[in-house]
Amino acid sequence: MRKGFSVVMVFVSLVAGMGLISPSITKAAYPEMAVTFIHGFPGGVTEITSRSLAEAAKKYFPKPIVVVCRPGAAGTIGAAEVIQSKPDGYTIGLGPVAVLTVQPHRTKLPYGSPDDYTPIMKLVNIPLCLSVKSTAPWKTIQEFIAYAKANPGKLRVGHPGIGTIPHLDIELLKMTAKIDFISVPFAGGGESVPALVGGHIDAVSQHPGDVLPQVQAGNVRVIGVFEEKRNPLFPDVQTFREAGYDITLAVYYTVIGPKGLPPHIVSTLHDAFKKSMGDPAFIKPIEAGGLIISYEGPEATKKRLMGDYERNKKFIDILRPKAK
Repeated sequence: MRKGFSVVMVFVSLVAGMGLISPSITKAAYPEMAVTFIHGFPGGVTEITSRSLAEAAKKYFPKPIVVVCRPGAAGTIGAAEVIQSKPDGYTIGLGPVAVLTVQPHRTKLPYGSPDDYTPIMKLVNIPLCLSVKSTAPWKTIQEFIAYAKANPGKLRVGHPGIGTIPHLDIELLKMTAKIDFISVPFAGGGESVPALVGGHIDAVSQHPGDVLPQVQAGNVRVIGVFEEKRNPLFPDVQTFREAGYDITLAVYYTVIGPKGLPPHIVSTLHDAFKKSMGDPAFIKPIEAGGLIISYEGPEATKKRLMGDYERNKKFIDILRPKAK
């Protein structure tokens, strides 16, 4: 009897070691190693958001969050890498609204709707503004538009990539104000704002946080904001709505992972990042950059992205190259 019992126990031990008794017994705890956090725009508020979240998460997540930039193709290179990664929780990323809900309509990508990836949470809202060099002759929206009408095709206006929300805002301005200027895409605020300061472009549509240091240095002037209300960073600057052009598209950032990310991994990441959003290591740089903290959980984030994905189909005609 004793010998038989021993044989049974050896067999059970072997089976358990092979992972055949219960996944819960042998499943490794998550996370076992560092997590890679990918974003697609170098410099500016995208970098600030990603690195601030990773820094704050040091208190709430047991492994490092390593921030990596994969620039190019208006942010879709980074998003595609995240979405095509193994769904093990070790590759996640920052998902700007246009990268996820506009770009899939205008170009073939390895993702389409939010059903093709895992929304984890919404982080921040980001207002937008139009800025010029401080030495430029235009101090208001009206002066800028008047010059554009008198000089069609002469002005060069930068933005962080074709199909981004800053790009859509200036395309809508073209339509509503009946003006024409050259649209100049960059890889992000880290490129477009220096191009403005250097005189390579005449204006830039970007996030306030991207231009704020240059405004404070006296190199850049904000002449209009694409918001429903005036931005507290620039209280004397008109909204485009006030000037008669109802253009209020804004940006928000989400955290996403590949499709099929297990629920326990989603919960682990979500809970750590939600705590991080309340930490001064996240709050201070985000507010200093002019961003607005705006949390939503996985289900609400997916619902928002799905709604925007369906609505943003209408922008494809705007973004389609016009016949010469």
